[in-house]
Amino acid sequence: MNASNLNLSRGSPQFSDHRLAELAKTQGSLAAWREKVAHNASTAAIGVQGNFAVALREPTGRTFLAVDRFSIQTLCYRVDNGQLLFASRADELRDTTTDIDPQALFDYLYFHAIPSPRTIFKNVHRLPPGHYAIFDNGKLTVAAYWTPSFTEGQATSLDQKKIEFRQLLQDSVASQLDGTRPACFLSGGTDSSTVAGMAVLASNEPVATYSIGFDAQGYDEMAYARLAARHFKTRHHEYYVTPADLVRSIPMVASHFDQPFGNSSALPAYYCAKMACDDGVSKLLAGDGGDELFGGNSRYAKQRIFGWYDHVPGLLKTKLMEPLLKSPAAARFALTRKAVSYVEQARVPMPDRLQMYNLIMRLGVHEVLTPGLLAQVDLTAPLQLQRQVWHTAKNCSDLNMELAYDWRFTLAESDLPKVRGATCVAGVEVGFPLLDDRLLAFSQSLPSAAKLRGLQLRWFFKSALQGFLPEEIIRKKKQGFGLPFGLWANADTALKALATDSLNSLAERGLIRSDFIKTLLGQRLAEHPGYFGEMVWILMTLEQWLRAKAPSYRLP
Repeated sequence: MNASNLNLSRGSPQFSDHRLAELAKTQGSLAAWREKVAHNASTAAIGVQGNFAVALREPTGRTFLAVDRFSIQTLCYRVDNGQLLFASRADELRDTTTDIDPQALFDYLYFHAIPSPRTIFKNVHRLPPGHYAIFDNGKLTVAAYWTPSFTEGQATSLDQKKIEFRQLLQDSVASQLDGTRPACFLSGGTDSSTVAGMAVLASNEPVATYSIGFDAQGYDEMAYARLAARHFKTRHHEYYVTPADLVRSIPMVASHFDQPFGNSSALPAYYCAKMACDDGVSKLLAGDGGDELFGGNSRYAKQRIFGWYDHVPGLLKTKLMEPLLKSPAAARFALTRKAVSYVEQARVPMPDRLQMYNLIMRLGVHEVLTPGLLAQVDLTAPLQLQRQVWHTAKNCSDLNMELAYDWRFTLAESDLPKVRGATCVAGVEVGFPLLDDRLLAFSQSLPSAAKLRGLQLRWFFKSALQGFLPEEIIRKKKQGFGLPFGLWANADTALKALATDSLNSLAERGLIRSDFIKTLLGQRLAEHPGYFGEMVWILMTLEQWLRAKAPSYRLP
């Protein structure tokens, strides 16, 4: 076990109190934290901005932990022999007696990551974003010091807010430039292109941009990355990932994470960061957060459409629409079948509705998991966590509730760990300027109708950047570094062999039904490589992590 008894303060905490800010500057951030915690531990993290993780043992024996609002910096902890142990990674807190948690395995298959506060290890926990922990006299308290809140008023002048927004973007990017060579991820999407363009404005030297491509139809958007690079006159670098790259790097990248992690774009992000590191770059700026702060994910428009059903008069729904759509005749026609599907989904409240699209739930947990694993897990636990997070944002629009939900599950639990892990393996640091506290506050005050106008995604963001971004990028659909794994796993012998060997090993461990694996690899992957390739990926990644971290693990 690599847990430390030493105090730690990581990241770049920003203290609003001028005296504490000066203390942090002259004596280090731990000195400022020590004063805040001594004054009032339960409120110590309130108002501290920036990315940070702090663990402080006081002379009284009390221990204080806290992480930033998005868990850009992370902390894990466990209670052992009356003492709170902590570390940056969950695997640093395990010892020879630490068991794998079967519930965490199910959480992983459900979310493709293991959301906090659970980790893959029993009795090892991860501090959720925006939370603190106090351990005093054997009692552990974990609570939120920050929860999302929104001002749902109407903006008096969107034109003025656009000017303010562009300046905030430039300032946020500039604050992430640390004097080393300025460099950015560049997918060719709105967010990464914006960060690259603002870096050019904020820097006195040429900005380097790094992009990943795929030789697979429908997955490569290098043309947009090149367009952005030409537009902003960056020093552009490209690399095309191949199936052979995946075969070489999947075991390494999977084993780097402190617990199973199934976001497949970690591999493209790794190769992008590796290219930058080989080029002498020490820090990359990433564009994560723009969609989640300003309404850019397509599911926001989709859920708005389902929300319209709530405004249909009750009698019309119960006396006409629903009886008609339940009739046998409704199944005969494509239009009425779509209407039936619409009503079925619209009648389910959020966030429960999201479970209707969940991969393992759609495949059927009893078809995928062995009876041995099913007997040890609570199938309702993931939805219970989703409901808990969903209701933390109060008195706001449906859209803002979705954004706040995604700040936890999309950003803090998936996208940010992906980029942090990929850049760490490659040997470079990463900055997230679009998650700057000033932009977060701006998002919280921006009217919902400006984020999603009708069904127009991130309307305000794109409108504010008219004339700054190329028009083709403003109009393009979101794609990012999506990986054509399913297509390649069907066509490449070595990649298919790696996947097959990995999945069969999971069956031998007693986790996944062997008949499901046979059908998945032998039939379904070929029929729908994009959809079922995701299931193959998360299972393969799980096995590769187990081989590195718990090679002898089997269900009892």
